Amino acid sequence: MTREEKSIAIEDLTAQLAGTNIIYVSDISGLNAETTSNLRRACFKAGIKLEVVKNTLLAKAMEASANDYGDLPSVLTGNSAIFISDVANAPGKIIKDFRKKNAKPILKGAYINAEVYIGDDQLDALATIKSKEELVGEIIGLLQSPAQRVISALQNQFANVEEVA
Repeated sequence: MTREEKSIAIEDLTAQLAGTNIIYVSDISGLNAETTSNLRRACFKAGIKLEVVKNTLLAKAMEASANDYGDLPSVLTGNSAIFISDVANAPGKIIKDFRKKNAKPILKGAYINAEVYIGDDQLDALATIKSKEELVGEIIGLLQSPAQRVISALQNQFANVEEVA
């Protein structure tokens, strides 16, 4: 790879990093072609971009980015792939699902909304993070619940009053 090609690759990676707040870094080395294709297909269906990257280029892109990736560049050893998503828990769920049948992908780290997570032991926590839509749905449900109880109680009271009359 020439110096110019590296420069272009770093610019592309920097632009990708600037366009998202959710990045998972994992090791997918050793997966056979069929398993890798299945992983890519699952990522595509979930709206996740999966890309194998060179560690040095990703580290330089992280350095050039406006985001603070903290210690995340320290996990860039061996083979690395990045999962870029709009939903915080989607890559975690995909990785966890694939780990039921395979030893990999292994989570190296993640950057989610300015928070840095390092290590494969964080996978369970990352897979259970609630998305914005899930949180909004829960809040709406909680807000509606007391109102529904009041309406139900009033309807019961009116039904009781009509029976008496």
